[in-house]
Amino acid sequence: MAGKRQAILDGALTVFARDGYTRASIDAISTEAGVSTRTIYNHFTDKAELFLTVIQESATRAADVQIAIIDRHLRKVIDVETDLIEFGLDWATPMPESAAHFLLVGQINAEAGHIPQEAIDAWQETGPRRVRRELARHLRQLAKQGVLRIDDPDRAALHLLLLVSAGLPTHHATLSTEEITETVTAGVHTFLHGHLSRTSAPEHG
Repeated sequence: MAGKRQAILDGALTVFARDGYTRASIDAISTEAGVSTRTIYNHFTDKAELFLTVIQESATRAADVQIAIIDRHLRKVIDVETDLIEFGLDWATPMPESAAHFLLVGQINAEAGHIPQEAIDAWQETGPRRVRRELARHLRQLAKQGVLRIDDPDRAALHLLLLVSAGLPTHHATLSTEEITETVTAGVHTFLHGHLSRTSAPEHG
């Protein structure tokens, strides 16, 4: 039973990411999952409930990957500029394991008005908001250590994420390492211009 449920969720993620919420059909999902439509309805009341479950599970997995990146680079900061750039490079590099999720996010953004609000709220809470809270926690710690000047860690986290990916397409697998590095480095420099503690800033004499 658990195996069939997972097959349904995997198949639904593929179809929703490809076709979007509005165009996706239970028939297409049953074909992708290799189960009957009746089996789907044995597990989920309707397409809305299935979509809600898919986006929550998919967002949770993608957030786990992103939070691991945050922790890996910002758990112990030695040189704030270098460590933030390395974090940004890791963040901006395509994540194959999350590719279907970000295709799905693109579909959500394209047809947000046609998707149940409950599903959008669940995606935001289990995905982007959770990730930003974790990044804000690390930035707050850096502020306590006197490395950064930050009044609002949540806003600073959002700014950092936007800056290190500014101008990069959602799916930038075709971009060169040099292009990604240039974008990330410029973004980190802009972030530090507003947030670097005076005691951490290099002296120019």
